[in-house]
Amino acid sequence: MGNVYDGIGAALAGWIEAQPVFFVATAPLAADGLVNLSPKGTVGTFRVLDEHTFAYLDVLGSGVETQAHIRENGRVCVMLCAFDGKPNIVRLHGTGRSVLVDEPGFDELLERFGEAGRERRRYLRGVIVVDVARVSDSCGYAVPRMALVEERETLDKVLQSRDDEYIARYKVERNAASLDGLPGLPIASPA
Repeated sequence: MGNVYDGIGAALAGWIEAQPVFFVATAPLAADGLVNLSPKGTVGTFRVLDEHTFAYLDVLGSGVETQAHIRENGRVCVMLCAFDGKPNIVRLHGTGRSVLVDEPGFDELLERFGEAGRERRRYLRGVIVVDVARVSDSCGYAVPRMALVEERETLDKVLQSRDDEYIARYKVERNAASLDGLPGLPIASPA
């Protein structure tokens, strides 16, 4: 049976931050809108800020669904699974907001991620911050045991090899709107 917790305690926070992958689910308000589920990885890109708040680095990507849905309605659920050790699934339901790279508070949030944030600063869209309304776990008995072979470095290597002009153009071309046409990043087209 699962448990519901009053918040993210210290032991759970340590377990959460040690997981190599987490999954982010969001949806638009429209009944015919597309539900989005995104895998996120790389240890060090997720931080529990306090018992009722967590944040993760929003790295530039081909889609902007999470950003668009959070901007529209804020609803978000993050799920983490134990792929080794004791079986466990943790779900964090809450209301998210995006703190973009040029907005007040971004630099202070980024400092919470240490080296992981500094390494990725140039190609971050921002930091997603979630105010947690519900923390729960369940058995995880059906989740297979798997071993982490290594982190994939491909995304970081590709984005590090791109210049600022390419990254700005990419944001305009790929991150201005969601698949459903919701506003993504607030981007002005380059002149």
